[in-house]
Amino acid sequence: MSGKRGTMPAVTMTGLTGQDVRRRMERGEANTVRDESSRSVSQIIRANVFTLFNAIIAVAMVMVLLTGQWRDSVFGFVIIINTGIGIVTELKAKRTLDRLSILVAAKYLVRRDGDDVEIAHDEIVRDDLLWIRSGDQIPADMELTASWGLELDESMLTGESRTVRKSVGDTAYSGSTAVAGMALGRVTAVGEHSYAARLAAEAKVYKKTRSDLNAGIDTILRFMTFLVVPLCALLIWTQLNTVGGWDAAVSTGAWRQAVVSAVAGVVGMIPEGLVLLTSLNFAVAAMRLARHNTLVQELESVETLARVDALNLDKTGTITDGGIAFDRVEMLDGDASDEARRLAEQALFDLANEERPNGTGRAILDGLGERGVTAGKVAARVPFSSARKWSAVEIGSGGRGDRATAWYMGAPEVLLSCLRESHDDILDRANAIAAEGSRVVLLARAHTVPDSIQGPGAWSDSDPRPLPDAEPVALVVCSERIRPDAERTLAWFREQGVRCRLISGDNPRTVAAIAGKVRLTGDEPPRYMDARELPDITDPDALAETLERVDVLGRVLPEQKKAIVQALHRRGHTVAMTGDGVNDTLALKEADLGIAMGNAAPAAKAVAQVVLVDSKFSHLPDVVARGRQVMANMERVASLFLVKTVYSAIISLGVVLTAMPYPYLPRHITYVGALTIGMPAFILALAPNTRRYIPGFLRRVVAFALPGGIATGLSVLLCAWIVPHAMGWDLSRPDDLDAMRATSAIILFLMGVFVLARVARPLRSWRGGLVAFFAAAGVIGMFIPFVANFFALIIPAGRTLTATAVALAVAAAIFVVCIIVVPKIGRIITHETKTR
Repeated sequence: MSGKRGTMPAVTMTGLTGQDVRRRMERGEANTVRDESSRSVSQIIRANVFTLFNAIIAVAMVMVLLTGQWRDSVFGFVIIINTGIGIVTELKAKRTLDRLSILVAAKYLVRRDGDDVEIAHDEIVRDDLLWIRSGDQIPADMELTASWGLELDESMLTGESRTVRKSVGDTAYSGSTAVAGMALGRVTAVGEHSYAARLAAEAKVYKKTRSDLNAGIDTILRFMTFLVVPLCALLIWTQLNTVGGWDAAVSTGAWRQAVVSAVAGVVGMIPEGLVLLTSLNFAVAAMRLARHNTLVQELESVETLARVDALNLDKTGTITDGGIAFDRVEMLDGDASDEARRLAEQALFDLANEERPNGTGRAILDGLGERGVTAGKVAARVPFSSARKWSAVEIGSGGRGDRATAWYMGAPEVLLSCLRESHDDILDRANAIAAEGSRVVLLARAHTVPDSIQGPGAWSDSDPRPLPDAEPVALVVCSERIRPDAERTLAWFREQGVRCRLISGDNPRTVAAIAGKVRLTGDEPPRYMDARELPDITDPDALAETLERVDVLGRVLPEQKKAIVQALHRRGHTVAMTGDGVNDTLALKEADLGIAMGNAAPAAKAVAQVVLVDSKFSHLPDVVARGRQVMANMERVASLFLVKTVYSAIISLGVVLTAMPYPYLPRHITYVGALTIGMPAFILALAPNTRRYIPGFLRRVVAFALPGGIATGLSVLLCAWIVPHAMGWDLSRPDDLDAMRATSAIILFLMGVFVLARVARPLRSWRGGLVAFFAAAGVIGMFIPFVANFFALIIPAGRTLTATAVALAVAAAIFVVCIIVVPKIGRIITHETKTR
């Protein structure tokens, strides 16, 4: 703690003593808050490592490694890749977010032992007397004991962008910012007990993003788990019988091959490539968005982007950038000549050109400065005061007795009340402009003689007043600065069928006026409502009904924002929510997709799934489009992986029922899967696609996968049953067994190419070239000795080539029949079910 005597107003209160401070520190009453911006490293690792998919693949991999057949365990590397992608991507997001969350360690002035001392944020204790000066962010809840025109911006807490005047006895909450004046207050709550910390506490509980894609995969995995365990045992038992039983298998070491064969069936049923491709695509989408300053904190959020059909927008920070822009000057005195306007603008510039102008003053200076107005000669000045609500300058030259002009700028209702004449029409006009969402100040002037106000010194009196014979000259209109990309962005969402609502803590008429400027509802005027008139949050159905008829909500409380999201959920909507303040955290957490601005409060960024690092609203269309691309393409390629699940289950069941050797090895399925499923699927998943996601992912994918899976399973089984008899192979001999498996692998590859061609349609494009390339790659690989050896591939020759060709023709016929017949059977069953 460093002592620093400041030039603060004299007060009689002495504050806490050093002993009082130490006692409070020992009791834990210091202003320390544990600020966790996102999930911990251990949470991220656990979430990515301990999954059902990883458990199944790991057990299968260990079983194969125990046999010593390491080449058949390469499928297990998908665990490392899949887990690594998830961990690395989320850790990168966490590091970025943590950097965003670092705040400037400001110093604060407190009164202790009768002196003013400067201390750090976390050295403040309960009951400290804390000075708040303009520009300070209040670090702890406090009750004001003295105020010199303190005005606070509480938008981070309430969402209302207008400043709030505070008096002695009022409470100032942590998280708000002093924009004018000064105050001294007693700290009433510190650290985690402060208002902002309590509001954010509920949002700190981690909530996993729901993913339809992952939910569908988990459903398959759960089903496979129940099927895999008994089927694996049956497969091992069957394979042991094919080599002479348990005793013979153990004595000859054939048990190893039996386990490998059983694992081939098990692994084939697990869509491990789909899990990996999902993580890869989420990661690629996240990296692409990161290049556009959009940080995705949870990979599953990319999918949620595709499903959004309701977008709740916070006004301040999203539609507007929080700043004020000079709009126009409306002349009132009937003299609209260029000279009169020039004089008014010059006086307006000089009035705003104070040492520390407020937001309105800065907007006027910037706006008039762009028009070429520069500072003039000011004889005397009354600075703006939030207590007076006006400022004044005296412009005049001269010698003694020369006429001068006093110009006044301030709140219309305050200045007009000081004038001798009534100007109700001007006040009505000012109120009408304010109702449109703008800020209005009045410019007035009075002609006087310097001697009559006793020279410049009179301006610094303790209670200056406007001259009663002053005349209103102009209304100065300023408005919240609307983001230049807001209208274009909202138009994109309308075209995409996403319903946007504007939610704010400000006056609903003001918010509706801004919504109209950005054409929130297109050519129709936005329907607005005061949130205080909404149904009670305990009746979500009535709230949901009301929301269907409302586009703009004002005076919304943090609890209501959360209830609004819940009500939209009850109507089946997928809801995205933007926000930047502590007041938005509950709603951001409740939404399917929370989107925070880069300049948002740390609590808001911590609970959001997506952070727009540069706070640009215009990034949202790209965010949603990227999510739609991922989901639409993943639905296309997921059927490739489920085909493998279907035919593996059919083949395994056929093997168990007929007690035959398994028709291929795990390395065969690795080779075929990589060329006809894995690599092509990854390329197809990156193709452009803007189709909006429709619920029912799993049902559609299964319906698409069944014909190809059934055709492949039947083709491989028929090949394994018929070709050995036709060729006179004895499957107890290793060479003949290898030949049968190599032939089955060729059939499997052909069917994989057929399925790929069906998924990649239309083929009259680069997609046809993609299918041809991987088909050729599979054939060429068989002629490369290292590849053929590693994957146990055999090129058929002689009678084997003839038998293989016949089997391929039969397989192609089966594929065509299944593609035509299976969907018709499915439609008949569905129709009968509906009829019943």
